[in-house]
Amino acid sequence: MYLSDTICAIATATAPSGIGIIRVSGPEAIALCDSIFKAKSRHSLLEAKAYTMHYGFIYDQDQVIDEVLVSVFRAPHSYTAEDSVEINCHGGPFVLQKVLHLLTEKGVRIASPGEFTRRAFLNGRLDLSEAEAVMDTISAQNAFALDASMKQLRGELSRLIASMRADILYEIAFIESALDDPEHISLDGYPEKLSDKCKTLLSQTEKLILSYESGKIRKEGIYTVILGKPNAGKSSLLNYLLGENRAIVTDIAGTTRDVLEEDILLDGMQLHLVDTAGIRSSQDKIEQIGVEKALTYAKKADLILYLVDGSAPITEEDRQIADLIRDKKVIVLQNKTDLVQSVQREDILSLLPNAGCILPISALNGEGVDALANTVKEMFYHGDLTMNDQIYLTNVRHKQLMEQARQSLLQVQHSLEQNMPEDFLSIDLMDAYKALGFIIGEEIDDDLAEEIFSKFCMGK
Repeated sequence: MYLSDTICAIATATAPSGIGIIRVSGPEAIALCDSIFKAKSRHSLLEAKAYTMHYGFIYDQDQVIDEVLVSVFRAPHSYTAEDSVEINCHGGPFVLQKVLHLLTEKGVRIASPGEFTRRAFLNGRLDLSEAEAVMDTISAQNAFALDASMKQLRGELSRLIASMRADILYEIAFIESALDDPEHISLDGYPEKLSDKCKTLLSQTEKLILSYESGKIRKEGIYTVILGKPNAGKSSLLNYLLGENRAIVTDIAGTTRDVLEEDILLDGMQLHLVDTAGIRSSQDKIEQIGVEKALTYAKKADLILYLVDGSAPITEEDRQIADLIRDKKVIVLQNKTDLVQSVQREDILSLLPNAGCILPISALNGEGVDALANTVKEMFYHGDLTMNDQIYLTNVRHKQLMEQARQSLLQVQHSLEQNMPEDFLSIDLMDAYKALGFIIGEEIDDDLAEEIFSKFCMGK
């Protein structure tokens, strides 16, 4: 099904736009597109060279449907490694659907989500980690997510894993050969050599596993929850960071009843901001629901921005919030510096003795808020937010498989220490080899492939 027929899909958004693209791929892609296209030059697409674009018209019998540009790609030098055509139409949804309908009447099948990339994978054009990077590139929301996905798409992770697998395979082959031909291949001194090799491989796996948290932050952004008692200035801070009045701000305590979520770029860092209801005990049922939601969101936060109202004394609500966030990454924002201060730094430290950073700010006029960006950098990026050559794991599936490979290599080390027979070494090495293979698709089953590619958008 996946390789024998010709498929098509709209590859651009189905909304009015200047240009809309229909992608066609498969053994009959060029011939079937040629059957509805007439080039201005009168030349057939069947005669077209690869990587050429042709101006003409799409016809439904004798009726002109649209004026188009058609790009031709020939196997194996295309995205799918098949003959492919891209029809560049005017971007009206009706026009695109009309052309798509003409293609299906000719026998072209509508592609399922991710089917073009799945064909690229099945045809050896991309490995599985590179295929996953395609969707990561499309969904990237900041420069660092894009950089990480492009490195993966260029094969940097694949090459590292292929190198690790080659080292493991060599050791498996050596052990098997020595067991089959002990007269000519000696295992004397081999445990020490294998131990050194395992240490190198373990160092590589551990470095990649440790990169996941930073990679996840770079890819998805920092999940940031703003907490504080009523009227501490949470909504004012959200509005200032957004540069617009997204949240309602009043002098009435309890104005924010629900959760507001927004994404911002703060000096190049993506923050998923969550503004919550003020934490306090209340007889108002709706407000209390908002408080409970705030506590739920705080539990899963990467970062807590804890706003303390510097113009009012510390209250029981402040103590309640401090108890909730002691084990979280917290930046304390001593707000309302534009007013006379009733709170001192020592008061905040008495609430949170381990508070790593206390920033005096005015959410109303933005005073001191600029220092927040540098503080977040130090906390999550150790001050380094520049692009570098490090490979980051950003996919939880990759992390889990890397952990499996690490456990298998640790078992090899344990077996060496216990002087276990070489058969045990070979089995654990093969487990590590397979776990790494699942990352790049050298080892894969249909259910896993279906799960991965079903998350792709149409036309890709």
